[in-house]
Order: sequence, then C-alpha cells, then structure tokens
Amino acid sequence: MNYEIKGGSMPVLELMLAPGESMNCEHGGMSWMSPNMQMKTSGGGLGKMFSKALTGESMFSNTYTAGNGMPGMLAISTNFPGSIMAVEIAPGREIICQKSAYLASTPGVELSIHFQKKLGAGFFGGEGFIMQKISGQGLVFLEIDGTAINYQLGPGQQLILDTGYLAVMDATCSMDIQTVQGGVKNMMLGGEGFFNTIVTGPGNVTVQTMPKSAVAACLYGFGPASK
Repeated sequence: MNYEIKGGSMPVLELMLAPGESMNCEHGGMSWMSPNMQMKTSGGGLGKMFSKALTGESMFSNTYTAGNGMPGMLAISTNFPGSIMAVEIAPGREIICQKSAYLASTPGVELSIHFQKKLGAGFFGGEGFIMQKISGQGLVFLEIDGTAINYQLGPGQQLILDTGYLAVMDATCSMDIQTVQGGVKNMMLGGEGFFNTIVTGPGNVTVQTMPKSAVAACLYGFGPASK
C-alpha cells in the first residue's frame, strides 16, 4: 500500500492499494475511489460498536478492498480544517488520541476505549474521561485539528497545554490537570480558564494548533446570541 496526503488546510488521504489489499475507514469516510474498490460494512460486535460510540466514532465502519485482480485507489477526506498524520502501531507502541481522531487504518489495527483514571483530569482537563486507544499492528491515519506539532518527552519531562490542544500521546505518557498558576486574578482575568492539562513523559506528544472547541468559541462571538 502506498499513500499520499494532498491538499492544504482541508487535506485528503489518497491510498493506492495492491490487488486484494484492504483498508478500514470510519463510516462515511470515502470521498472518491476507483470503480474496482469493493466495500463491506461491519460493526465488529456489540461491544466494539458501543466502544466506538463512546469514543465519538460511528458504530459501523467500512472496509474497502481492491477487487477484480487490479490495483485500486481510495481517497478519504478530513471532517474539519487541519492535517492528517500517519502513525505506525506495533505491540508496545500504542497511542492515546482525542475523540474522533481516527480516520483510517490497515487491517490489524484495533480501536478501543481509554478511560482517564484520575477524576480531575476527566472533569477539568478538557479531554474528557473517555479517549481513543489505538493498538495492534499496522498503520493508522489520524485527523488533527489545525497543524500537528510533535514533542518527544523524556522520563518525568512535562508539557503544559491549554484545554483541547492535546491530540495524541504515546500510551507510555500520563495526563493530569493543574490550576492556572498565579492565583485567582490570573484565573479570572487571564483568559486561560481555571485548569491546564499536564502531560508527563516518557513518550511522544502531538499537539494541535486549532482545536474544535477554540474555533467554536470564536464563532460563537459572531452568532445571534452575541448581539
């Protein structure tokens, strides 16, 4: 399988599949394809369907296979302005993602629920109690809101993020929250809210420059309620 990520702020993933090769993608993810691509829709069982619903994905997913003994082409677009990131998954190389980050993957990649163990991080960290865990073996493609910026954290090294800016982290990382530093004045007047998210290494952390929550807050200021 070969792939190319095309476009700017609204990118598309174009996949070139060998005869008989398959690709899994989210429900409704296909944008265009060659005529010989064959689609199969499945839910993967009640447990997996429930897990997908909790992580912000559709309960059903599609598998596209290059048929008729010929190579095939499949294009998958993002749902929001941003970027597409490819990550190689292997045993011991699992990742934790924000809800709805999953775009497509090769067979062998598994999508499941990741529960935040710390109540504070779940309530106030901005990422929620439930995130996506991606494991197994293969290549996964993720949707990132805005531009993806990667940081490699060493053991015990930390990164402080505003709400919604955490996109992906290695499963070896941990997440917690802390109150905004500087006291009540900073909390009330600083415009950064009351809490920040702290990610602690070791592992890779991917942040995103344009989270949906920030865009929604900006657009709200132009709505009827703001007038």
